[in-house]
Amino acid sequence: MTIGKISRSVVAVRATVPDDAFTANALGTRREGSGVVIRDNGLVLTIGYLITEAEEVWLTDQDGRVVAAHALAYDQETGFGLVQALAPLGLPPVQFGNARKANIGDAVTLADGIGQQVDAHIVTKQEFAGYWEYLIDEAIFTAPAHPSWGGAALFDGDGKLLGVGSLRLQMSRAGEVADINMVVPIDLLTPILDDLIKRGQTATAPRPWLGAFSAESNGMVVVMSVAEGGPAAKAGLR
Repeated sequence: MTIGKISRSVVAVRATVPDDAFTANALGTRREGSGVVIRDNGLVLTIGYLITEAEEVWLTDQDGRVVAAHALAYDQETGFGLVQALAPLGLPPVQFGNARKANIGDAVTLADGIGQQVDAHIVTKQEFAGYWEYLIDEAIFTAPAHPSWGGAALFDGDGKLLGVGSLRLQMSRAGEVADINMVVPIDLLTPILDDLIKRGQTATAPRPWLGAFSAESNGMVVVMSVAEGGPAAKAGLR
C-alpha cells in the first residue's frame, strides 16, 4: 500500500531528559522516536513516553532539517504526547481517520520519521493493560511489526491517521509467535486535544496512581515492584 506524500508529515523526535528525572532509569535520558504533524502551526502528535520530563526536544524532517521544539503536553491516560515546533516545519497536517471503523484484516501502513514504512494489517483490536497502571479499552494491533514503532504514524488505505505506535509485543497464534505493534487509536485524542493544547493536560481529574507495577499470574495480580516514594511504597506494599 502506498500512502504517498503524506508520510513526509511524519518527523523524527529526539528528546533529552535530566539524569535525576523520575523516568530516567526506566526510559533513559536520550529518547528517540517519531511524531506526526497534526496542525498547520507545527503541532506534532507523538507517544508521550518519548517526551515526558524532557528538557530539550528536537524535530527532524525527512530532508534532515532540524527544528527545536517544546514538549507541550503528555496525557498519561491515553499515552499521547504533544510537541510544538518552535520554527515553521513547512509540512502539511495529516487528516484524522476513524479508528473505531477500522476492521481486523484492514491494510494499513506504519510510518516513522526517517522514511521507513511497513505495510501491515490489523490483526486484532482489543483491551490492552500495561503493568505500569495503563489501560486502553480498544487498542489496535498490527503485523508485521515496525522496527521503529515509538510515535510512528498508522495510516489507513486513504492516508488518514488511525493512531500512533506505542509498543512492540509478541502474539502467539496457531503455534507460531509473531512480532506485532500496539497502536493508540486516534479517536482517543479528539475529545481531549483542545485541553491538552490550552492546559497541557485534560480538564478532568487525573486517574489515581498507586506506583505499583503488577502482572497477572495464575488468575491473580502479583506486585512485581513499587515506585520509590510512591503511594504503594509509602503504604508498605511489597
